[in-house]
Amino acid sequence: MLEMAYRFEDWDKMLNTAGILYSYAQCIYEERQYHKAKKLPVLIVDMERPLVYYFGFSHLMRGIVCQKQGKYDEARDSIYRYAELGWIEDLGVEGEEVAEEFRYLARANLYIVEILSGKTELLEGYARFLQDNPEELLPGLGTILQAAVQYGLDVDDLLHTFAEQSAGFGEYEDAGNLSHYYSYCYHLALYHKQAGRLPESLDWSIKSLMLAHQSGHDGNFKRCLALFESLREDVTEEQARRYHEVLTECLGQVVLEHRELSHVGV
Repeated sequence: MLEMAYRFEDWDKMLNTAGILYSYAQCIYEERQYHKAKKLPVLIVDMERPLVYYFGFSHLMRGIVCQKQGKYDEARDSIYRYAELGWIEDLGVEGEEVAEEFRYLARANLYIVEILSGKTELLEGYARFLQDNPEELLPGLGTILQAAVQYGLDVDDLLHTFAEQSAGFGEYEDAGNLSHYYSYCYHLALYHKQAGRLPESLDWSIKSLMLAHQSGHDGNFKRCLALFESLREDVTEEQARRYHEVLTECLGQVVLEHRELSHVGV
């Protein structure tokens, strides 16, 4: 539920669900501690992951919502909470490994929050972090581009540094990475527009439009349409052709869905 709400940017749903997840984890933990203190058999609950994971994941999701809403102080608070989960007793080997994974995520996400909140002097350190942790490169470059657009920064050198790795972003197929790739493409289009590189901006706006269509995210699709239309005066025949191909594909999908609904009598 949380991952689906994230893909569709339903922040209220994410906050509510994260709160429920945390309360369930807290209830189970407190009951376990009570049984332990009373020297009673410890409560066994069938879970796919160690209990510490659900504490960490609930804080992680809340932090992401606060970051997306620009509530950076609240986002930091959530990050600090999943950065150190060692207070949970009886973690065991698997639980310790989970806690260490969240420490790593906290380090990566704290960079993001600090940079987006205006501490752009951290960009150089963040770039080194991304070089050491290439699995964070796609969301990381999206963050760098977002900050560049927000604060009017020139990050051409950083983009050049990661040009070879970023060329493979289009090979991702899972929903999570496609969402990050959309953000990367959209903000890259905005960045090129801000720099006056309109042909490049148009190319990336078309790419982001295609990704928004693939994900079924209407809000992102509308953003990309607006961006493209703001650049229409500079569009080439080839870019116009690709743009209309995307729109034609969208129209075909709408017609197909209408026929399917008519077939079942809806």
